[in-house]
Order: sequence, then structure tokens, then C-alpha cells
Amino acid sequence: MAKYEFIDSQRKHAHPGWTVVNMCAWLEVSKSGYYNWRFRPQSATAARRQALTARVRHFFEESDGTYGYRRIHADLAEEGTEASPELVRQIMRDEALYPCQPRPRRVTTIPDDDAADIPDLVQRDFSADRPGVKFVGDITYIHTWEGFVYLATVIDCYSKKVVGWSLADHMRSELVEQALLNAAATTRIEPDAIWHSDRG
Repeated sequence: MAKYEFIDSQRKHAHPGWTVVNMCAWLEVSKSGYYNWRFRPQSATAARRQALTARVRHFFEESDGTYGYRRIHADLAEEGTEASPELVRQIMRDEALYPCQPRPRRVTTIPDDDAADIPDLVQRDFSADRPGVKFVGDITYIHTWEGFVYLATVIDCYSKKVVGWSLADHMRSELVEQALLNAAATTRIEPDAIWHSDRG
């Protein structure tokens, strides 16, 4: 049966010269045996597995590709579909359904309860009539093979371009200070310019 399955899988790719006749000869099986296998009635076991595979794929896609076999097994059990956890795991492996678990969110804004309120001078207006008068920025994190790094950016509201940035493995004030220094080195900043972050 394994030889027939191989022939059937390669037949769909239409490799030059890989005809059913040639592959049967190479694998020393009869052409009639292959066609008898291919057009045989589907067994009850195969039909059940095909239906189960469809339900596994359904729950996997419903989870946006985040559910592993345990969660999908629980969903199957809840709807009344019987299947062992190991069978669900095998189906997911055969169908290349590998879950991608969302990483925990990193907090990049830590408010200081003792700090005075800072007025919002931008008021959701992120436009500017000339460069160097209004800037916005924020800190985001990037996951690397060696851990998290943090990126601070400075964006000119006039050009919408990043005019300064800084990258470090911490979120101390020096991270933002360096981004602002880089911005000052690449663009003119007016004396009364506004700097707006997510804390005002």
C-alpha cells in the first residue's frame, strides 16, 4: 500500500517521465493493482479520519492557528466528536498544523503615580505645517533570539519620517534621550517644538 500511495502522490506532480506505468515498473508493482487500490471503496475508518481531519482543521483555523492538540481535543469532546488526544496530535502533525502561541505582551509604558499631569499639546492633531515643530514618539519591543530589545523612535509630524531612533536592551530614560539626540543631529528642531509621547 505504501508503494501505491507514493505513486499516487507523485502522479499529481506530473514529473517528466514519471508516468504510472514507469513508476509501477520501478517499484515492481502491477498497474492493475495500483488502479484497484486507487478506486477501491473508502473504508469506514478512512472516512471517519477524513471527517475528523476536517473538524481538527476547522478548530485550528477558528483559533487563528494558536490552538494545540489539547485545546482542539477539548473542542472536539465538547461538540461530541470522539477522538483520542494522540490521534488529534497525529492528524495535526500530518496536516502540518503547527500552533503559533502569542507571546506575552510587554509593558512599555509604566506611569509614575507621583508625577504631575502633563498637558496634551497635540490634542490628536498629528499634522504640522513645517518640519521641526512637532514630533511624536514611542517605545516598542522586538523579540530576538537573544531576548527582547527596545526601540525608541522620534517622528516628525510634517514629513511623517523617523528622524531619530535608539535601540537598547532596557527601557531607561537614556533610551529616549539617545533617540532625541539622534533626531537633533539629523533635523532642525525649533526652540518651541512640541514632543508628544503616549504620556503627553
